[in-house]
Amino acid sequence: MAGGAREVLTLQLGHFAGFVGAHWWNQQDAALCAPTGAEEPPGELCPDVLYRTGRTPHGQETYTPRLILMDLKGSLSSLKQEGGLYRDRQLDAAIAWQGKLTTHREELYPQIPGLQDLLSAEGVLSSDGIWRVKSIPNGKGPPPLTTAAAPKPFTPTEDSIRVWSDFLRVHLHPRSICMIQKYNHDGEAGRLEAFGQGESILKEPRCLEDVEDRLHFYVEECDHLQGFQILCDLHNGFSGLGAKAAELLRDEYSGRGIITWGLLPGPYSRGPALPFHCGAILATALDTVTAPYRLRSSPVFMAHLADMLNFSGKKVATAAATIPFPLAPGQSLPDALVQLGGAAAWTPLSACGSPSGTCCFAQSVVLRGLDRACHTSQLAPGTPLPSPLHACATGEDVLAQYLQQQQPTVRSSAHLLLAPCMVAPPYPQLFSPGLSQHGLIVDGPPSGAAVESIPVLGALCSSSSLNRTLGDLARELTKLDVRRWASFLAAGVEQGDLDEALQELRSLAQCYRSGGGLVD
Repeated sequence: MAGGAREVLTLQLGHFAGFVGAHWWNQQDAALCAPTGAEEPPGELCPDVLYRTGRTPHGQETYTPRLILMDLKGSLSSLKQEGGLYRDRQLDAAIAWQGKLTTHREELYPQIPGLQDLLSAEGVLSSDGIWRVKSIPNGKGPPPLTTAAAPKPFTPTEDSIRVWSDFLRVHLHPRSICMIQKYNHDGEAGRLEAFGQGESILKEPRCLEDVEDRLHFYVEECDHLQGFQILCDLHNGFSGLGAKAAELLRDEYSGRGIITWGLLPGPYSRGPALPFHCGAILATALDTVTAPYRLRSSPVFMAHLADMLNFSGKKVATAAATIPFPLAPGQSLPDALVQLGGAAAWTPLSACGSPSGTCCFAQSVVLRGLDRACHTSQLAPGTPLPSPLHACATGEDVLAQYLQQQQPTVRSSAHLLLAPCMVAPPYPQLFSPGLSQHGLIVDGPPSGAAVESIPVLGALCSSSSLNRTLGDLARELTKLDVRRWASFLAAGVEQGDLDEALQELRSLAQCYRSGGGLVD
């Protein structure tokens, strides 16, 4: 890999994980396409951490996600399992059978109008209104000046999005998509519902061999593999598949970092609850909190980040974010943080309730997308300082001191990045018309321009709120009678298995008692 990138392999397990992942990869693609000057230094985030270079049999150079995704039969819509960049030699092989052939075709979902324009254009609309074909980001110069008519802006409607592949605008490698044929995405029968069902998938020799082959393909081409990130549904049988996959990775790649992002769609009674919208919000948070181990310079390795958040038996952290981070006209970062008062600067994204009154043990915080001129106070010399934050010489010092004020005894890691989070179409337009094109609060009437990038504050936190959440979960599961759930029985789950898991859950909850700080 160019520049000695510390590679990460992503595993994407489940259909809601597919929605989050599709937004995630679209955002990476938008960042790759963002116009830059020929003499600008490389960006802060290294795309080689998540992407791999390759070459098709026809000699075409490719740059695709280092990704293995698993979903159920019927979830791909018009997306081909083998992708569109490479020709699959197995599929193209001559059929030896000389007898009569019968063809059975499944009805395809209709393609989303406008999406094919984005996929075929493979470029970026520059400030002069010219569509420039995208090149692989190898640092060898600006994109080629091949031009074409700019495609019309594409914003999917709620009714047009049925599955995550409807709005994925990134080409995938043929070894990325692994379909589980045993279970159905649609319909009432043949659903992947229980944890044990998901576990059993990787116990089947054929499926296990397939996954191991894909892992070896990606891992063996890495020079400095730092670990694996798993995006996994928690509300269905993919939770068991994710647990089994993490176990497989620990056994085969000991010493590598493994971070699992457990994903749940939001409740339909609140706000933008469609998977398309929820997935966008969670992808934006993930794109921010994962930045430390994707940095081009002085990265925090994935394993080190996990160790910082999890110690003394801890294994879980919560996520929070402010999307977008609010910065009023004329404000600096110290002004914005002081305006928050004693309130936390972020909104919880994990199902742990309000963090008020809880004890934080360790946290990793990333703020991105603010212009460097806003990082420190711009008060005239001699002006009384409203707070100690206004005396800081750098934005990094401002953020670090703010975190120290909020949680004086907490182990904190803070990063301040210039790069914003990209929210260009097909990202849903969730933002107020009072924001600028770059996600900042405008002074005066709205400009009418669509928001294309935003500043984001994201945080991962190990806190005592998990004591209550994990304890409550154990108490609720105690009431569960597995004999009433056919899918549990079919997966071979017995009451003894559940009792053992509940005891482990109670023990984990105890690790997050308020007294369980840095010294246990």
